[in-house]
Amino acid sequence: MEPIQSSSPGDGATLLEETSCLLKVTEDIWFACCSCTYVTKDQHVILSHLAVHGDEQFKCQHPPMSGSKSQVLGNIRKHKSETPFKCKLCPEEFAYNSLLTFHNRTHTGEKPFKCKQCPLAFAQKNNLQTHNYLHTGEKPFKCKQCCLAFAKDSYLRKHNQVHTEEKPFKCKQCPQVFAWDSSLRRHNQTHTGEKPFKCKQCPQAFAQNSHLRNHNRTHTGEKPFKCRQCAKAFAKDSHLQSHNQTHTGEKPFKCKQCPLAFAQNYNLKSHNRTHTDEKPFKCKQCPQAFAQNSYLRKHNRTHTGEKPL
Repeated sequence: MEPIQSSSPGDGATLLEETSCLLKVTEDIWFACCSCTYVTKDQHVILSHLAVHGDEQFKCQHPPMSGSKSQVLGNIRKHKSETPFKCKLCPEEFAYNSLLTFHNRTHTGEKPFKCKQCPLAFAQKNNLQTHNYLHTGEKPFKCKQCCLAFAKDSYLRKHNQVHTEEKPFKCKQCPQVFAWDSSLRRHNQTHTGEKPFKCKQCPQAFAQNSHLRNHNRTHTGEKPFKCRQCAKAFAKDSHLQSHNQTHTGEKPFKCKQCPLAFAQNYNLKSHNRTHTDEKPFKCKQCPQAFAQNSYLRKHNRTHTGEKPL
């Protein structure tokens, strides 16, 4: 395969021909970054991703990281041990100094990449580029099996699991399985109860930083996700996607046990419990359990005496 040339010099693609990380076609093509654990099936996306690492990418002496998914994941595991750059503030280690520099910003809070259209700033340039899609409405990552599109490649990869149902990451403490390692890590916090992300304006704390960001909008009233077909705006992208279904009427998530179909995957998951009788939401104050979290919240009011707004 001829290396793809980029129109802008120094972006991680123009010099691909000179690096040992040449991408080569195989029957089941997956591309992995030599500098970190990023994996994608989209060749153009991996070229864009290389720009995150800049010159470090061209110092890579590892063999080409393309091939079947099992091959590239195996290479990642192999190279993960080659991490000479150690963080002084936590146990994290990295293969390249540039990655350590990025990581250090999680400790210092430095965010040098500022959005020109709103007050937000980011630790990494690619995060700013992704954020800009919120303003433009662009969703360049399109699913090949349904009409959904996404602002981030990671969102598309996560969505693709809906179609493949592949879930290789298993919890060691319960029967739950997950499509992504990050999902398993988030789930593990339900066992540990860890909530490291604390709101500065109220006592709430969260297991995930994204949940804290969403919560902060309840204080600011910010609704950055705007519908293109009507005047509505939303605090969460997922709420906008749900709303968009009212315009399209699309219901891509189909039940395998009955004819029902749903606009959102979480609605399908909730519905599936009517077939399995699963009730994962358990009350901490009595033996009651519920199929949906909303039912549990409503039930909790019988203990607290709280009245709904």
